Amino acid sequence: MAAALSERSCLELSAAARAPPRRLQDVVFNPPATSPLPAGRYGDSAGGFCYQESAQLAAVTRNRFVRWTTSGDAVELVEESLDVSLLNNAARLRIQGCPFLPGGVHVCEVQSHLVILLVTAQTVHRLLLPHPARMYRSELITESQMQSVFTDIGKINFSDPANYSVIPSVPGLAPGSVASAAWLSCEGEALFALPSAAGGIFVLKLPPHDVPGTVSVVELKQSSVVQRFLTGWMPTAIRGDCGPSDLPVSLSVHCLDHDAFLFALCQDHKLRMWSYKDQMCLMVADLLEFMPVSRDLRLAAGTGHRLRLAFSQALGLYLGVYMHAPKRGQFCVFQLVSTESNRYSLDHISSLFSSQETLVDFALTSSEIWALWHNEENQTVVKYINFEQNMAGQWNQVFVQPLPEEEVTVRHDQDPRETYLEYLFTPGRFTNAAIQKALQIFSQGSERHMDLTWDELKKEVTLAVESEFQGSVTEYECSLEEFWQLQVEVWSKFYACCLQYQEALSRPLALHLNPYTSMVCLLKKGSLSFLVPCSLVDHLYLLSNEHLLTEDDTAIFDDLEMSRDVVCLVQCLRLIGESISMEMAFLMEMACSRLQPPEKAAEQILEELIANDTENVMEEIHSKLQEIRNPVHAIGLLVREMDYETDSDVERAHHLPPRMNLPQLYGSGTAAGVVCCAVGRIATIRLLMCRDLLILQQLLLRLGDPMVLGGGQLFQSQQDLLHRTSPLLLSYYLIRWASQCLASDVPIDTLESNLQHLSVLELADTTALTPHRLVSGPQTIVELFFQEVARKHIISRLFLQPNTSLAETSLNWPHLITAIVTDFLPLLWPSNPGFLFPECLMGSCQYTQLQEYIRLLQPWCHVNMGSCSFMMGRCYLVMGEGHKALDCFCQAASEVGREEFLDRLIQPEEGEVLSTPRLQYYNKVLRLLDMVGLPELVIQLATLAIVESADDCRSQATLRTCIFKHHLDLGHNNEAYVALTQNPDPSRQLDCLRQLVVVLCERSQLQDLVEFPYVNLHNEVVGIIESHARAVDLMTHNYYELLYAFHIYRHNYRKAGTVMFEYGARLGREVRTLRGLQKQGNCFLAAVNCLRLIRPEYAWIVQPASGAVYERPGASPKRSHDGECTAVPTSRQIEILELEDLERECVLAQIRLTLVQHDLSTAAVAGNSTPEETVGLLVRAGLFDTAITLCQTFKLPLTPIFEGLTFKCIKLQLGEEAAQAEAWDWLAANQLSALVTTKESSATDEAWRLLSSYLEQHPSQNSLYHRCVINKLLAHGIPLPNWLINSYKKVDAAQLLRLYLNYDLLEEAVDLVLEYVDAVLGKGHRYFGIEFPLSATAPMVWLPYTAIDQLLQALQESTASQHNSLLYQKLHDKMQDYHQKVSVATRDRLYRRS
Repeated sequence: MAAALSERSCLELSAAARAPPRRLQDVVFNPPATSPLPAGRYGDSAGGFCYQESAQLAAVTRNRFVRWTTSGDAVELVEESLDVSLLNNAARLRIQGCPFLPGGVHVCEVQSHLVILLVTAQTVHRLLLPHPARMYRSELITESQMQSVFTDIGKINFSDPANYSVIPSVPGLAPGSVASAAWLSCEGEALFALPSAAGGIFVLKLPPHDVPGTVSVVELKQSSVVQRFLTGWMPTAIRGDCGPSDLPVSLSVHCLDHDAFLFALCQDHKLRMWSYKDQMCLMVADLLEFMPVSRDLRLAAGTGHRLRLAFSQALGLYLGVYMHAPKRGQFCVFQLVSTESNRYSLDHISSLFSSQETLVDFALTSSEIWALWHNEENQTVVKYINFEQNMAGQWNQVFVQPLPEEEVTVRHDQDPRETYLEYLFTPGRFTNAAIQKALQIFSQGSERHMDLTWDELKKEVTLAVESEFQGSVTEYECSLEEFWQLQVEVWSKFYACCLQYQEALSRPLALHLNPYTSMVCLLKKGSLSFLVPCSLVDHLYLLSNEHLLTEDDTAIFDDLEMSRDVVCLVQCLRLIGESISMEMAFLMEMACSRLQPPEKAAEQILEELIANDTENVMEEIHSKLQEIRNPVHAIGLLVREMDYETDSDVERAHHLPPRMNLPQLYGSGTAAGVVCCAVGRIATIRLLMCRDLLILQQLLLRLGDPMVLGGGQLFQSQQDLLHRTSPLLLSYYLIRWASQCLASDVPIDTLESNLQHLSVLELADTTALTPHRLVSGPQTIVELFFQEVARKHIISRLFLQPNTSLAETSLNWPHLITAIVTDFLPLLWPSNPGFLFPECLMGSCQYTQLQEYIRLLQPWCHVNMGSCSFMMGRCYLVMGEGHKALDCFCQAASEVGREEFLDRLIQPEEGEVLSTPRLQYYNKVLRLLDMVGLPELVIQLATLAIVESADDCRSQATLRTCIFKHHLDLGHNNEAYVALTQNPDPSRQLDCLRQLVVVLCERSQLQDLVEFPYVNLHNEVVGIIESHARAVDLMTHNYYELLYAFHIYRHNYRKAGTVMFEYGARLGREVRTLRGLQKQGNCFLAAVNCLRLIRPEYAWIVQPASGAVYERPGASPKRSHDGECTAVPTSRQIEILELEDLERECVLAQIRLTLVQHDLSTAAVAGNSTPEETVGLLVRAGLFDTAITLCQTFKLPLTPIFEGLTFKCIKLQLGEEAAQAEAWDWLAANQLSALVTTKESSATDEAWRLLSSYLEQHPSQNSLYHRCVINKLLAHGIPLPNWLINSYKKVDAAQLLRLYLNYDLLEEAVDLVLEYVDAVLGKGHRYFGIEFPLSATAPMVWLPYTAIDQLLQALQESTASQHNSLLYQKLHDKMQDYHQKVSVATRDRLYRRS
């Protein structure tokens, strides 16, 4: 069947025209010396130009061509590309007052320029544009867009006399002919051949653009009789004077190296051939000799004749002539033959007849003629024929794009607005331009609707029609039926407007044929369509009845009987299709849409056909079925031809190499539109075929005649075919739906979010949408798929095969477009293993479309069911329906390992430990759910996955960890703890435990943390909390308090006390602030309380000595200044602290706090100070009472206190008033005994009084404190207060004497000795603490003789001073007197003893 694809019919395909009309670069030129002519003088025309290297794979101009449309004095020029998006590719040139001749645009290609030659009714012009090959180097083309040759057209100087000329009035342009020809000479001259007003031809020549020169005109006239003898022709004499009958109606030129042959088809039905170089007529041929000629035809002017040339290097020059006659026409094909002595003749190749009335255009190749007509109903007819092979003269059909329906059927249960909007904006029916023009007219010009996008246009149409509807409502109240009917009328009016403009814009103006790629296009006003080969199945179904009857059966299959069976079968299908009404067709559409079995709908349609059969169609079908030898075999053959199901999976596309620009091949929106339009047309045609085939099979089952079923064919075979046809119909329905479903615009942030999700699934490289692709207008999802994914696969398969030489590859449009569509359909086929299409929709964020696709697919397609469930889960996930998504993901799990997409999804990462496929799948889905932020679903899925991983401890650990993490995130603390305890991996269990501690601490959910039982994990949790406590900042985290609560809850008071003592000790070292000291005091109090709660023999704790290192798990090694690791201490000093030690530490902490509260500046040093250091700080701050308490607690001497207080007294005695005022602050902090006085005391007095009271309250051995006070005073040269002297005399007068001597206070020493002697003798003895003075009966007394001798010696040595001499004498006498009395008392005592 594939062998018969060539020489069959073609389909017309329009590229997507949903974009706003392209912006044109407007250029206006008003040529001087011309008078304006009416713009409507000539009809609209169109034409095209193809680059010479457009078929070369490596060329810059590959798949590029230029097309144009003329209308009045304006020409629109557009450059098209099938590979890349061309920027600035459209321009409109208006030459004011000078209408363009139909066909008056000629394009020539030279090495560095593209030259456009324009012919108007009054002027000729030359435009020089840079050649694309000069603008770009082909090996550097890597982008999907390029600049067009028209980018800089606005910079051209149109008024340059070298590039334009006014057509001279003599000889003047013939008013009765629109023929023209233009070419470039080898020297670069621009030559224009035009019909002369006097008859014949004149050639206007513009000099080369870079050489100065003048415009010249040459007339081609016959000055003598020229005869040519052509094979089988009668010689014809031509008069020397050219009469009006010689006026050319069609001109063509064939360029040689140094000459140009100009062919003129004149209205006298003769073909003349001129040599421009020699200005000679080389040949004249009378073409009427090849036609059935009547006298009327010979005498009539041949104004409708057309001439086309086709040149082939192998075959030479072909001439195609269309000879127009009333109600008929004839094509004649000739080959130019050269004979000796420069003589030329025409070799007749073929004559082809046509009955069409009006020829619009035709194109010629060396083997084919393509023709465009308008028939009597003014409908477009396109046909082609291979004149070399088709001897029967049978033209091949081109099935043109049908116009939309003239009326839209709106059922009463439908909303007219929704129905009409859906029909208007279904891709492929109406163009953006047609709807915009209709909107402009419908709105009565009140607003200008320009450059509206597809969605904006839809809104504007709705507003305009609704506004018109509101204005049409005349009644205040109306029934629902009237309301509905009025809506239908208004929308029908607008629809008629759209239909009118769509028909006008769809009217072809010309054919464009690319001889290099064999591409044929229909050029329309503002758009174009492409003609592509039609497959045999579609060809048979679309062919009209009269052509189907004449179809050469042997050309279909080698088996003639089978060919006849298939033709009869297709005739039956055609009969059924023509009998189906709109309502019946709607039944099948709704069955497919509502997921109902198509077989039931076909049976229902068949019943209605039988019930309403007024024209005996069923009998005709029955008779046709009788002619089919084997209907089951024929139906099976047709089904196989339409089925694109393959067993093998689609091979993933290779990366397209940049060489030969393969990544850009057919990458433009135009190419994608054509390919996807082809897919949509094929799907639409075959959907109708499958529908009719289902109905026919139901009819066969109903007939049940074994003769009809082909001589005893089994009923089961027919049933099997029925069940094969039904999925086929649904497949084509799905593809047609996809080809009409528009893709949604996706915000960039959604694309980025989707890319993150795909990266988690490791699908980002294959499915992500290219966000910067240039897209004109909304794409359908099929176009999106083709451009993003499918095109690379197809191009890779076609061009990257082994032993393929890309350099020698020449592009052939009919073969390539057929191959691309043939390869594209299996990629879209729902029941194939490949899953690229849904994957592309997912990667492009087309979630709504993907959901509908899967909805239409799931009930009947049993391939990729798991992949579809996964995709549906992704859609639900994006739509925020997480629980539905989870159900879909779980359904997909059962297909893991059986489907290509799911297998690719579970490919292990590098270094990942392999597990079962289903576990790998669960792992991917868990990551996805985690990224989306659905912890509840993660927990549910992980719980399901645990059942699958019963024997896999590693996976169990991973899943338990996952469950723990998300329970913890959700605040399900108990569930998180349970998951932690069930984790089989100790290391992961420890990690989870560590995380549990940290998170619950951060959330301040400490009660849960403390009360968990921690079975077999007690030491671990204590170690974790301890390590965190020792590693983090003490004031921002409360791990010590947590650990304390943890031990208290478990009645482990010693450990609780240890924790709080360590906490307090660290606070003293690290947090030397008021708040830190407050917490330290509380910590020590808590530690004391803990030890008081246990038995005394156990009331102790172990404290690491200062300098010990805490061994924290995971702690980084300590390094010295040069980076070397320091040695870890091998032994630890252990210190046992009992309750009394803790109580002392508690007192010390309270005193530190008191100190800092009194003077905040001491906080930095008080926090970790020793008791001795603290005493000094207290003395400095004036807190003497507190210092005494501290000394008593730690059994420290009070000497620093007395010395400090004495020094403060000295400062006060010597100080100023400011010092006095300051002293009251620290004096107030000490408890002074009440003092009754009649005068106001000063701070100095109070300080001395405080010192006096301390000396009284705290006696010391050997009067140490008195001595240190007096020492301090004397050292600073302060006279001793009387109270101090009197106090010390009572305690140790001898020591006082020694102090006087030490400080050289001789006079005070003498006075003291004198008083001391008197006291010993009994005078004032109580003031010196002497209970019994000198007496024979009293106890013995003594004097410090050594000190007194030292005093006497000192006085004797300083006799130079009279005062000292007197003192010496006085002391000496006193001592003499004392010695005498001592002698008397001694004798009396001895006497008494004896």
